Amino acid sequence: MPNRTTDPLFQLVQSLERAEKRNFKLYMNRNSGTGELKVVQLFDALDKMKAYDEALLLRKHKAIRKEQLSNLKAHLYQAILSSLRVLHANQHLDLELHEQLDFARLLYHKGLYLQSLKTLDRLKELAQSRHQVTYLQQALYLEKKIESLHITRSMQDRAAVLAQESDKSMEKLALISRLSNLSLLLYGWYIQHGHARNAADEADLDIYHQEVLQLESQRSEGFYERLYLYQCHCWHAFIRQDFLLYYRYSQKWVDLFQAEPEMIPVESMFYIKGLHNLLGAHFDLRNVKGFTKTLKQMEALEQADWMQNSQNNQIQLFTYLYTAKLNRHFMEGSFSKGLALVPELEERLDHYELFLDRHRILVFYYKIACLYFGSGDNSRSIDYLQKIIQQKFDLRTDLQCYARLLHLIAHYEMGNWQILESLLKSAYRFMARMQNLSGVEEALLGFLKIAFRSSPKTVKPHLETLLLALQKMERNKMETRAFMYLDVLSWLESKIAGKPVQTVIRQKFLVSQK
Repeated sequence: MPNRTTDPLFQLVQSLERAEKRNFKLYMNRNSGTGELKVVQLFDALDKMKAYDEALLLRKHKAIRKEQLSNLKAHLYQAILSSLRVLHANQHLDLELHEQLDFARLLYHKGLYLQSLKTLDRLKELAQSRHQVTYLQQALYLEKKIESLHITRSMQDRAAVLAQESDKSMEKLALISRLSNLSLLLYGWYIQHGHARNAADEADLDIYHQEVLQLESQRSEGFYERLYLYQCHCWHAFIRQDFLLYYRYSQKWVDLFQAEPEMIPVESMFYIKGLHNLLGAHFDLRNVKGFTKTLKQMEALEQADWMQNSQNNQIQLFTYLYTAKLNRHFMEGSFSKGLALVPELEERLDHYELFLDRHRILVFYYKIACLYFGSGDNSRSIDYLQKIIQQKFDLRTDLQCYARLLHLIAHYEMGNWQILESLLKSAYRFMARMQNLSGVEEALLGFLKIAFRSSPKTVKPHLETLLLALQKMERNKMETRAFMYLDVLSWLESKIAGKPVQTVIRQKFLVSQK
């Protein structure tokens, strides 16, 4: 895991594109006097740093005294944000709406009530066309204030119309807020726990889902109501491993945007996330045709104008695009071919290390480890699994458990008998502590406990017994997650047949395409 700086100003400076840095310098020249020279010097110093080091900064720039640094950093942070707001005001809808709202307020404070109302009318029209209820509510609040305090010669029933508009927007906003809260709570549950492990987990999730169903019975025809509703159903189905429902609501999520394409630049992150979930559903269902089609849709986004205007969009697209590319190799059994992605992926991870959360990096490490394991390079697989195991995270305990399982199998493949017993005890303790020991995992740990003491000639019957037991468990919904993270069935088949695991998975894929 990369060492991550905690200095917000350094992160902000490092996030700037070349055009944004140039615009900042122009902004400072226009709006600041000669007294701002130290602020610009601080900006240049931070821009050249590879990692934030305050002692080095002060040592190299004697003009910046330690007692000044805190105020200079605060001033620079504010100046950068102000310059970015000027540069991007017309590129993002929320900034444009906020600007129009500020104009309306300024006109009001100047006593130009009618001009303020005209500005609010334009703002409301744009907000309504893009389903921006929060801005609509703020515009209505100011409009009601003007109408109640000043004689504007508006139409006679204006008060009733404004009250009705306000009530309707508040009702809409309340429904959106509750659905978005439930979507967030379900997603947060997954980030912390992973997939449902038992009946208790499902009961926990159903508490959220019952409220979703109650809200669904209300009027949910608006864009955001449907978006958050589909997200709630999507997370609930995914966590419970109901992949058909997961596919259905992921498709509804994407279709919602494609029915209103003007909303894609407005909520681009949600659109990218929807495509990611649709790709995940196709992968889980092994729908190669649907996966390929959706992957092409996602790849095409790289050229979109709205993608170029947001580094946040670019980071999210990178994350989900590379996840899909890796998944394609897992699905096709082309692990060795997939290794070509690793150098480029590591370079991009390094480039975005300041902006990627730990959860994303954790998932990439596991997927890279799986690539190396599938290609037969157990040593490199162990290297990446160690990066997961050594981290003290409270996220995705299920993924950490499967990292330990794959770690054990890789050591078993390499014949590292002298350390396998202690690794087995450690893995068993960890998984028991996390209350994460499923039937599949217990059977696999039991086999490894026997296998590392057995000779290659006597281990085959144990492999066959384990394969038969796991094939029966494959039909149990509570055991499905084990086969999602680790294709242990193909590994066992490869050991019994004396073939590389990559060959077994590839043959299964080719048969499925006939």
